Amino acid sequence: MFDLRPVVYVIGLVVAVLGVTMLLPMMVDLFFGRPDWTVFLQSAIITVTFGAAMSIATANGVGGGLSVQQTFLLTTLIWVALPLFGALPFIFGEIQARPVDAIFEAMSGLTTTGSTVFSGLDAMPEGLLVWRSMLQWFGGIGIIVVAMVFLPELRVGGMQIFRSEAFDTMGKVLPRAAEIAGRITWIYLALTILNVLAYLLVGMTPFDAINHAFTTMSTGGFSTHDASFGVYQGAPEYVAAVFMILASLPFVRYIQLVAGTAQPLFRDSQIRAYLGTILVITLVMTIYRLVANGDHFEHGFREGVFNVTSIMSGTGYASVDYQLWGTFPIVAFFFLGLIGGCAGSTACSVKIFRYQILIAAIRARIMQILAPHGVFTPRFEGRPISEAVLSSVMAFFVMFVVSLGILAVLLSMTGLDMVTSLSGAATAIANIGPGLGDTIGPSGNFATLNDTAKWLLTAAMLVGRLELLSVYVLFTMRFWRG
Repeated sequence: MFDLRPVVYVIGLVVAVLGVTMLLPMMVDLFFGRPDWTVFLQSAIITVTFGAAMSIATANGVGGGLSVQQTFLLTTLIWVALPLFGALPFIFGEIQARPVDAIFEAMSGLTTTGSTVFSGLDAMPEGLLVWRSMLQWFGGIGIIVVAMVFLPELRVGGMQIFRSEAFDTMGKVLPRAAEIAGRITWIYLALTILNVLAYLLVGMTPFDAINHAFTTMSTGGFSTHDASFGVYQGAPEYVAAVFMILASLPFVRYIQLVAGTAQPLFRDSQIRAYLGTILVITLVMTIYRLVANGDHFEHGFREGVFNVTSIMSGTGYASVDYQLWGTFPIVAFFFLGLIGGCAGSTACSVKIFRYQILIAAIRARIMQILAPHGVFTPRFEGRPISEAVLSSVMAFFVMFVVSLGILAVLLSMTGLDMVTSLSGAATAIANIGPGLGDTIGPSGNFATLNDTAKWLLTAAMLVGRLELLSVYVLFTMRFWRG
């Protein structure tokens, strides 16, 4: 019989920890003299109580490690439970958000999507702004652990190719996960502090520097201003681009770097492909701005590198409404968001390594057609790609495209226009942030969408962040029988 107790126990612990962290925005509101501090105290009490009760009630079922089925379920249910409790301050607070909006915002935060239903951010209580940023920061570090530990173990979407990089945790997921999470946390925290200092040096206020560092390192994209990064054009855009790139690189490379091994960082084909793509697209966009928009080089390059990096990493900041640049940038940014960063980073979307594997497989197939008697093996970083990894990657691509199409159709059935439906589906599943069009484009938000569309997008954000197949498998009979 399937034992849920270990799963509920871990979820309860994580929920209780989330409740404790609500005391930080409470202190922020106290510091700024905001009455909303009581909201965070109430939310913290509710969250800690529920989390503790869940863990206490199921503590007798905790034994050795988790089974594969339990790990699948845990990976998904944590991302379901946390947004439900993370939404409480939005519901009880000054803005009194409706449950659908509060859960949408919390899910967007924890999945580091960055889509928002809130406006009037410049006048919002400081505690709520900090809470939005904290949700993204927690989601960023959480997804790194999932990508480095759980997904390789579950062999989802070709992630098993990184099992050796994730310290080979088979058979002892939780103990090893705790060890890896500890190393990641220190590196993540150090990079965040460096990001704060860099933002301060280029003129950000301390409050904005801290919040934007949280949402930059998590590649989340929440801002403290309705104009997003449009408030801080200039040098802050360069700083943001640098740290968005750093957050999009595999954190296992930072662990190796701290341990004294720098070669893997420079030899990683993912990193080279990711940085090369950003450089090429930025130069193309800069030249386009010079020719089509009559822009000057520094301004065109700055806006190009910032927005290209923001979209490709899935951060979703916007310094300008790039839809005004012309048709080419709109189309380019749509497809750029479907590439994503490196595996084992805070970046989202398809991930660059899957495209590398796809290209390697296509190249091998073409060579096989040209030389039928030859033997051509697709390789990744010099190593043969196993059939299991190839099939997993191909399955991911198929499910990604199918999911995108189905979600776009469902959104259109709620009354949304084609551009909003298609870009909304893409931005949710790929966890990018802004969509396209006047409604959900870089100068708009998701507030005016109907409730059905918001629930669909909320579910899509979860599914996309957990690599699709790890969620879909829960809906198969064989999973529960196993």
